[in-house]
Amino acid sequence: MRQEKTLDPTEKVIDCDEEAKYLLGLYDGKLSSCLEFLKQHFNVIQARSQLLLTICTLALTITGFSGPQIVQTNMFARYSMVLGIVFVLTAMVILLIGGLRIRWVTQMVAETPQATLSLIIRYRNRKTRLYFAELSLLVIGLTSYVASVVTFLLYGSA
Repeated sequence: MRQEKTLDPTEKVIDCDEEAKYLLGLYDGKLSSCLEFLKQHFNVIQARSQLLLTICTLALTITGFSGPQIVQTNMFARYSMVLGIVFVLTAMVILLIGGLRIRWVTQMVAETPQATLSLIIRYRNRKTRLYFAELSLLVIGLTSYVASVVTFLLYGSA
């Protein structure tokens, strides 16, 4: 029976230059194959960013309908609603001007195929970190929003 290797969090994660070298080795030095592989990474980031944008839009739309009634419950509901809106809007703005910003990988050209791949991988990693920041802001915002809704359900008048 084949035993699967589990991911050890203490194992070293390779840097951008090593990853570029590894990919070129994996695809027999063909830059076009490496770019096609990395394209899938950008597609994942794009799809997840669009999902965040949809969630932000839904949160803000729902707040527009139910927010005025919820904030009348008490001060906690009011401040948690405001905090939620601020964080959701911040996530949305960063998403629109950062995560969904377009920069074509064909504009990223360096001296060698490995240097070009390293440049593109660095760009991918920056977009990934930005996505995590956007997601974190959205989660904080939604948590605050849900806290205001729960407060309304517990203490609001029907």
